Amino acid sequence: MSAAPAVVVDEAVIVMTRVFDAPRTLVWKAMTEPEHLAQWWGGAGFTNPVCEMDVRPGGLWHQLMRTPDGKEYAFTFVYLEVDPPKKLVWKNADPGKSECGPPASVAAVTLDDMGAQTKWTLVARFNSIAERDLAVQLGFSNVIAASNERLAAHLKHT
Repeated sequence: MSAAPAVVVDEAVIVMTRVFDAPRTLVWKAMTEPEHLAQWWGGAGFTNPVCEMDVRPGGLWHQLMRTPDGKEYAFTFVYLEVDPPKKLVWKNADPGKSECGPPASVAAVTLDDMGAQTKWTLVARFNSIAERDLAVQLGFSNVIAASNERLAAHLKHT
């Protein structure tokens, strides 16, 4: 039940939404506890041998993602806002230093309680429309959608 990303023509943002068949507290837990996040972050066949999270404003999230062909990519994010279990905001800790992936953004995820379901909304804000367009071209939304598919499957077994 994934939705196509919305790209606002005159804003440097990508907006994505999805409804998960799980209560909000469980979705929050899967997004903020490393033992859960490491199970679903990235596309099919990706693994996360390092996932360290200090989920508080100013806290860091270190991620080492391994692709199915064995390439490894390290990311470090810093949390800007943490409002359990409603909202999580982070950004790249070292923008411009990543060797892969789209340009840096500030990502805000909001979780809306729908009882047995949760509406997940991502707003990724880029520094410019050109950077947003490059992120679209590099498949930013495809990677997020693939991760969400894995998250949906993980939530069924959690």
